[in-house]
Amino acid sequence: MDRTRSGKLGLGVWALIVALLALVVLTFLPSPYVIQRPGPVYDTLGTAKGADGEQVPLISVEGAETFETAGTLDLTTVQVVGNRERTPSWFELALAWMDSSKAVVPLDSVFPQGVTSEQRDERNATLMVDSQHEATAAALNELGYDTGAEVVVVEAVADSPADGILEADDVITAIDGTPVSSATQLREAIQAAAGAPVQLTVLRGGAAEQTVEVTPEKHTEGDATAWLIGITLRTDYDFEIDVTIQLDNVGGPSAGMMFALGIIDTLTEGELNGGKDIAGTGTIDAAGTVGPIGGIRQKLYGARDAGADYFLAPAANCDEVVGHVPDGLQVIRTATLEESLAALEVIADDGDVSALPTCDLAGS
Repeated sequence: MDRTRSGKLGLGVWALIVALLALVVLTFLPSPYVIQRPGPVYDTLGTAKGADGEQVPLISVEGAETFETAGTLDLTTVQVVGNRERTPSWFELALAWMDSSKAVVPLDSVFPQGVTSEQRDERNATLMVDSQHEATAAALNELGYDTGAEVVVVEAVADSPADGILEADDVITAIDGTPVSSATQLREAIQAAAGAPVQLTVLRGGAAEQTVEVTPEKHTEGDATAWLIGITLRTDYDFEIDVTIQLDNVGGPSAGMMFALGIIDTLTEGELNGGKDIAGTGTIDAAGTVGPIGGIRQKLYGARDAGADYFLAPAANCDEVVGHVPDGLQVIRTATLEESLAALEVIADDGDVSALPTCDLAGS
């Protein structure tokens, strides 16, 4: 009997030792994943810490009258735990898997092979600057200002259809005779041509307009197919007023819609949000189209934890929203700046918020 008990005790000790060793291994063993969690939330109507550490207005305007407001129009962010130099341990991943506010995603989806952390940060900073320009254009267009948009070629990719036809700093003014006012509009027209040659009207070096012909090539990546002519573009604007957005250490394009709403609220009398606390996310272009973003589930939790009652979510992200809305937060679906403004009007007027569009199982 004593021998049996002794044997069982020995097995129990060994099992405990093995479990402890496994825990130690899982704690330090690298993994091919990173963790996404809710990041800081910034009120576009408030202040943020500037490069010198002082608080500065997140949005400031010169050349036009501005107005006091109240409540919040929060932009939301996502923080990534881990990188190629140091990935989370399996133990950290296990804890994240059990936390509904976090997501475990493949390392390559956030830090692609061959791209350094510095290169990623630089790209995200560029996307943030572009997002601020597009948000300013969208807001000023909505308010009736002339934004003087010009679509400019940054470069023509070597051995692409545009190589030798288009040059850096070419201004594309029309495609097939239709005036062009945004890079998005140009890309959509190229897709609609479905491989047929397109006629581009171009201004080059201050000379008279000329017309060139480019034949798009078909590119397939996974299930996605696109027609490309092989150029990178930027949209230059000549704004009638000066809008400055100051937000350090945040990258990517996903704050565009909230920037646009913050600019409109700053430039219009009254409170766009009715003094309430509202958060949201979504890219935006000069035409006011709201696009999808990444990490929306983490942004929902970040908004709720920051005290927001309502969340404006891109319609294209609805499939990720359904079933993942934290208690205490009402999500409103939006696909355009006008739809966002209409939703804010209902909220500000204490209207029937339950009648506003939301995300359902069909994503509509």
